[in-house]
Amino acid sequence: MSSPSASSSSSFPSSPSLLHLAVALDGTGWHPASWREPVARPRELFTAGYWAGLVAEAERGLLDFVTFEDGLAPQSSLPLAPDERTDQVRGRLDAVLTAARIAPLTRHIGLVPTAVVTHTEPFHLSKAIATLDHVSGGRAGLRVRISVRPDEADHFGRRSAPRVDLHRDLAAQPAVTELFDEAADYVEVVRRLWDSWEDDAEIRDVATGRFVDRDKLHYVDFEGRFFRVKGPSITPRPPQGQPLVTALAHRTVPFRLLGRQADLGYVTPHDADQARAIVAEIHAEQEAAGRAGVPLHVFGDLVVFLDETRAAAEDRRARLDDLDGAPYTSDARVFTGTPVELADLLQELQSAGLTGFRLRPAVAGHDLPAVSRLLVPELQRRGAFRSAYEADTLRGLLGLARPANRYATA
Repeated sequence: MSSPSASSSSSFPSSPSLLHLAVALDGTGWHPASWREPVARPRELFTAGYWAGLVAEAERGLLDFVTFEDGLAPQSSLPLAPDERTDQVRGRLDAVLTAARIAPLTRHIGLVPTAVVTHTEPFHLSKAIATLDHVSGGRAGLRVRISVRPDEADHFGRRSAPRVDLHRDLAAQPAVTELFDEAADYVEVVRRLWDSWEDDAEIRDVATGRFVDRDKLHYVDFEGRFFRVKGPSITPRPPQGQPLVTALAHRTVPFRLLGRQADLGYVTPHDADQARAIVAEIHAEQEAAGRAGVPLHVFGDLVVFLDETRAAAEDRRARLDDLDGAPYTSDARVFTGTPVELADLLQELQSAGLTGFRLRPAVAGHDLPAVSRLLVPELQRRGAFRSAYEADTLRGLLGLARPANRYATA
């Protein structure tokens, strides 16, 4: 298999011939009727055991990481408001806390919770993700989200949601653009707080009574349009130095966030030509941000209905659509077919410059095992996926170096 061609920014991590795989976990699956499938276990949805089982299945498949969806209001079929539906899953466990609960039960797989940064404080989130990195032994990441929903703003009462026009591209509207600018500053604060303790700041010398070297704790003294944060953190520097920062992006403005601050972006191309154009635009934004040459993974998102025959996958999707009362649609491409067909598609999209994929199981209890037990062996037969975990940290799995501390002196 040929490697994807590198861009002039040299932004691709090394060894691009092997693709990377992640799974996005959301409730009982991404199809709104997934909870009604026999394998869904909806009565266990709000238990630690349910989530531990899903992550263990993903780790069995040697996947790079899992993401946990989250929000600040109940799920809704409406774009900006709560709905009245009672036939779909509503309610979530906290993503960061779920990841922290699962961490000791796993050994290799990365854990990437979602956090809405519009209404939360960067100091608190930096501490939470640093803690997750410590308790997981260096396998933490963060998926950054903004919020334009009025009901989420009302939960906090500190700011009003922006007025947006649903008939126009949301990300191109000035109020939403400002939220992405705020998110970029937010991540910058989080990154500085992770660096506010040098790696050897903790002395723990019982004989002298010195636990910490105060000279190796640093004020971050960040002042921007949206935040003024002094620091330092109260949590020592994470094992990875900088846990993985990720975000989902569909258009130019969120592509700019990826270029400025992310280690990995999730995108939603529907074919190879679109994937190639998206990758080029992200790397252009990265270069404009002064980060040319910094490794930046670009993962394609796909919803998957995966079965041993295409007919079985199509029948299952049709049955779920009937239960929900409408055909399933998504921002991402929806794949319905076999492991061989999906492997063909992933390699085609990889040739357009994507370095990996985040698969969204339509039914977590069915499609996640299909990924780990059917798709992964097919990719391994092609020499396109790892046969064992080869690194101890999430950054290591993705071929990303551990960053130097920006405040450390020689």
